[in-house]
Amino acid sequence: MLNRIMKQGVIDMQEIKSLSHWIKASGFTVILTGAGMSTESGLPDFRSKSGWWRNIDPSTVATVDALETNYSLFHDFYSMRLKTLEACSPHEGHYILAEWEKRNLVHSIVTQNVDGFHKAAGSSRVYELHGSLRSIRCSGCGKPGTVEDFLDRVACRSCGERLRPGVVLFGEMLPQDAWECALRDIKRADLVIVIGTSLQVYPANQLPTMTKGRAVLINYEAYSGGSRFDMVLQGKARDTLIELNRIIHKSKVS
Repeated sequence: MLNRIMKQGVIDMQEIKSLSHWIKASGFTVILTGAGMSTESGLPDFRSKSGWWRNIDPSTVATVDALETNYSLFHDFYSMRLKTLEACSPHEGHYILAEWEKRNLVHSIVTQNVDGFHKAAGSSRVYELHGSLRSIRCSGCGKPGTVEDFLDRVACRSCGERLRPGVVLFGEMLPQDAWECALRDIKRADLVIVIGTSLQVYPANQLPTMTKGRAVLINYEAYSGGSRFDMVLQGKARDTLIELNRIIHKSKVS
């Protein structure tokens, strides 16, 4: 595959125009998003040079063991994440993808993010591979709870067990329905656009290799993962999507 790279922070208009043509020509386009979509809404990420995992050992907080044996630490960590989430909202890039879905330019979004911003922005076909922070459930019986009850440490009202966010903890399986839908769509896609992910997390990092169509990466940090992509754009997710949307609308008018 041809590997095209633009300088960080400098939008290569020729590449943007080429990608806009690919989007309009594609009969089925899938978007795969990672933390780079969320950080521009103000959420901290995990695996960048300044990410949370540089300061917090995930094996101590984001695991089933922590949920079962150190609930106080587990609760503090996820309470902090939920409170941070409440202060943030989808950015313009999220709304652009939702608009593209309405225009049949995007057919589904596969996301590693747990913030729910794609759905909040209006996208309807969203497959959340790592679950959702806002989806609280009982760790025992699985019945749904509320964010307020979790933050207040209220036990499950059905069985008395502890509440937890509906995210995939380390060591847990991905939700089968979301994974199967994501895999189905990516296998049939003419175009897969990966936005804002370092592609370090298995098995989601394997998805771009499973399409027979074109694959594009948009990411702020430099990519050094070989030639699995037909195009690589190094830039911010929001800025790149805004420019892409401008070109798509401009070409529609002309």
